[in-house]
Amino acid sequence: MPGGIIGPVAPPTKQIGLGLVMTCLATTLALGIAMKAPCAGGDWGDGRQYRSYCYSDIVPLHGTEQLTGGRLPYLDACTSADGECDEYPVLSMYAMRLAAWMSNGIAGFFYANVVLLSIAAFVVLVCLYLLVGSRALYFALAPTLLIYGFMNWDLLAVAFATAATLAYLNRRDVWAGALLGLGAAAKIYPALLLVPFVLGRFRDREPDRGIHLAWAGAGAWVAVNLPFVLAAPKSWWEFFGFNRDRPADWDSLWFIACNRLTGKLYCGHTLFINVASAILLLAASILLYRLRRKVVPDFPRWTFGFALLVAFLLTNKVYSPQYGLWLLPWFALALPNLRLFAAFEAADVAVFLTRFSWFGRYTGVGGLPIGAFEVAVVVRAVVLVWCLVVWVRRPEVEDGRLAPAAALADVPA
Repeated sequence: MPGGIIGPVAPPTKQIGLGLVMTCLATTLALGIAMKAPCAGGDWGDGRQYRSYCYSDIVPLHGTEQLTGGRLPYLDACTSADGECDEYPVLSMYAMRLAAWMSNGIAGFFYANVVLLSIAAFVVLVCLYLLVGSRALYFALAPTLLIYGFMNWDLLAVAFATAATLAYLNRRDVWAGALLGLGAAAKIYPALLLVPFVLGRFRDREPDRGIHLAWAGAGAWVAVNLPFVLAAPKSWWEFFGFNRDRPADWDSLWFIACNRLTGKLYCGHTLFINVASAILLLAASILLYRLRRKVVPDFPRWTFGFALLVAFLLTNKVYSPQYGLWLLPWFALALPNLRLFAAFEAADVAVFLTRFSWFGRYTGVGGLPIGAFEVAVVVRAVVLVWCLVVWVRRPEVEDGRLAPAAALADVPA
């Protein structure tokens, strides 16, 4: 197998140049900035974050994460009355810290983060283009990117994960592992991708490569986190403790089940949900892997990353709005089906609109009832299950090799 990017499986049809794809991404990001701009200054007293659909976590977290002044996350104690801050992984917290150093005031902080996250988005795009050519448009033109790209800091982890996938398919296993470890230091989800990547190397009878990849991932994560573990263990643990104890998130199936069974908006029983979520994720992952192997015994194991992430989103108690960003590169890489992608995007946008409309109603500025939001969440879950079914049943082309020069196969000219 060659050391470079896996060769194309078919001659290119109508290839779209990288410059045009980057222009598409820039347009999407510009629209995303315009959408969030009314909320950038932090003056939300009139409920504009719900009425104008411009909410972003970045704005309030400038204050709640205590990023004014020179406080260093983890190393300097929180000064708020409840003592809660530093609730993000290390690389995300220090991306916030960097943006705060680069800016002045809430609006400046927001736009500084826009710059950092836009750079991450272009990293994702270039990596995808090198792998699948024009199919990078699945990412560049996604409504999910428009509405959620500047909602939180997930694009940082998406950039690391996509770069790791490029490195893996170039057989740069240590780099792939290190990038996944850095991604996990920004958001935990890239650590899940170690499973399909290592499985792929073992399946190819290259266990040493798989072991090196896993060790590189663990080593990179430890290298970033260990200084804070040693210097401020309690503050460093805040992220893990917060996620262990938090109730089921609004956008999760767990929340809908709790709300329908108990009539309460707060879903307790966190220990039970934590354990049940882990069991369901493990069971679903094993089932999907075995079913896929039955259909195509030699399927490329790295593509299991798509199914693993979808299973996580369906079974986990937290499905924050911006988590849809995680899947965008994988539609281009592992499930380039325009119909399914459009269905997921429509459902994701529906969840966004009904979620914040209900929040407006809940806080007194008017909006849709919670039932509309719950229907949208269920529809999105059904679409994701549909995606899993298609992923399991789809035949691979040329052993699943990527076609860097291939155009969007599903898009009519």
